[in-house]
Amino acid sequence: MALPHRPDAPELPDFSMLKRLARDQLIYLLEQLPGKKDLFIEADLMSPLDRIANVSILKQHEVDKLYKVENKPALSSSEQLCFLVRPRIKNMRYIANLVNADKSAGRTRKYKVIFSPQKFYACEMVLEEEGVYGDVSCDEWAFSLLPLDVDLLSMELPEFFRDYFLEGDQRWINTVAQALHLLSTLYGPFVNCYGLGRCAKMSYELWRRLEEEEDGETKGRRPEIGHVFFLDRDMDFVTALCSQVVYEGLVDDTFRIKCGSVDFGPEVTCSDKSLKVLLNAEDKVFSEIRNEHFSNVFGFLSQKARNLQAQYDRRRGMDIKQMRNFVSQELKGLKQEHRLLSLHIGACESIMKKKTKQDFQELIKTEHALLEGFNIRESTSYIEEHIDRQSYGPEHLLTFSNLRRAGLLTEQAPGDALTAVESKVSKLVMDKAAGKITDAFSSLAKRSNFRAISKKLNLIPRVDGEYDLKVPRDMAYVFSGAYVPLSCRIIEQVLERRSWQGLDEVVRLLSCSELAFTDTTREDKASSESLRLILVVFLGGCTYSEISALRFLGREKGYRFIFLTTAVTNSARLMEAMSEVKA
Repeated sequence: MALPHRPDAPELPDFSMLKRLARDQLIYLLEQLPGKKDLFIEADLMSPLDRIANVSILKQHEVDKLYKVENKPALSSSEQLCFLVRPRIKNMRYIANLVNADKSAGRTRKYKVIFSPQKFYACEMVLEEEGVYGDVSCDEWAFSLLPLDVDLLSMELPEFFRDYFLEGDQRWINTVAQALHLLSTLYGPFVNCYGLGRCAKMSYELWRRLEEEEDGETKGRRPEIGHVFFLDRDMDFVTALCSQVVYEGLVDDTFRIKCGSVDFGPEVTCSDKSLKVLLNAEDKVFSEIRNEHFSNVFGFLSQKARNLQAQYDRRRGMDIKQMRNFVSQELKGLKQEHRLLSLHIGACESIMKKKTKQDFQELIKTEHALLEGFNIRESTSYIEEHIDRQSYGPEHLLTFSNLRRAGLLTEQAPGDALTAVESKVSKLVMDKAAGKITDAFSSLAKRSNFRAISKKLNLIPRVDGEYDLKVPRDMAYVFSGAYVPLSCRIIEQVLERRSWQGLDEVVRLLSCSELAFTDTTREDKASSESLRLILVVFLGGCTYSEISALRFLGREKGYRFIFLTTAVTNSARLMEAMSEVKA
């Protein structure tokens, strides 16, 4: 049964409680080391920590100095050292070296290690091997849900993708289950659960076990979230590897959005300084353009600038009383809007310059041709030309091996393709061999099920005339009308059917027959409002393009989507996770 079309989307839950819980827990852990202390923070925890507890809050709880965990001796003179770290072996070695150096110097201090979001047995084993386990106290800061926006929660675990999908390491599954358990405790039980992928199934099963163990916590609570989708990133690599063309996606691809904020350099700020800008719904300019196709953004910003100027110009005919009201009530807001407008115009100009330099249009054209399965020969030439511009040395052998393991590179069987020299030789021997070269790409396409899935789900829209990006008709607008993100189409189809029924062939083509699940156990308790609130859990990362596409679907169908991701990703981050050559 299809969900009714409702333009009045439900209210989003208030996720500020998650920040308060995380802050209170951290303060509690810091206070367990009474008195002044120095805090050592791992680099990739600095941005998430700043969103939860800034320096002034830490100072209030007797944190004296802050240090970054890095490969050099600590210069702290404090008698108490606290370490806020990820559960990584290299961090344990760093701490052990510091403790052992103090022992050698005959110095006695107190040491506390706070693992975030959880500690692993392997870490404690390293401390024991290094002979310092008895000298340090260990704790967990179970902080795994950072609200980056009103509808976006991130676990800030970029390593999840590589650990699980490449190394087969399942240690973060428990963190996902705990995060979901916290959400269901705070916002009521989830009504309908759907999942696709091995990681999705494991996360769901472990979460259900936690729910059953502590069933009393959600019993009797009215559900706020009607549907939950668990999706593995490796179910849809195509979408994540496409170049982004919605504004927020382009800002991420160009400047790298980190933990919900971006550093705009002097080329954007038009000054000699860089500026850190928080990108969320509170930025009134950004919230109106974030999901827009880039081709519409300049027009919107210039219209906004004219409107703003008109509001400033109203001052000319004002008397003293009106001017006082204007200054006290409107001027501050107008100045803030003007500042944000300047920044986003600067960002757009910078994106345009960079993309023109990179011949972005040619790249997009090739991507679209590959998605549609047309002009394969031209696309192959384009790829080969770009490979020729770079050199991949022996240091990338492992990178290529990783890409193959992930299914992103297919090794050609003998005879699938020939080198230029082999081709000339074979032409002398047998003319038919030359045909194999043109067939090389089609033979690779046969091994991927993408074409068949694309056809089944109508991922490539058939459009009469030009696709209107100003008034988009479907989710394909996030890729200029050329392609509907596979992950988003699956969610749309399952919501329409309320199950995987009728999608058996798609599930089979995704090699997920045993890994697609549906759990509709509590629908009788759910209100019609909660049934239109949907949580999408991306395991291995999601892109801003997918977020924009589902926000569009929500507006069209009267749903509200909430996104929970292990981290926000894009094509560059995905390839970095595969790479064995560190920048």
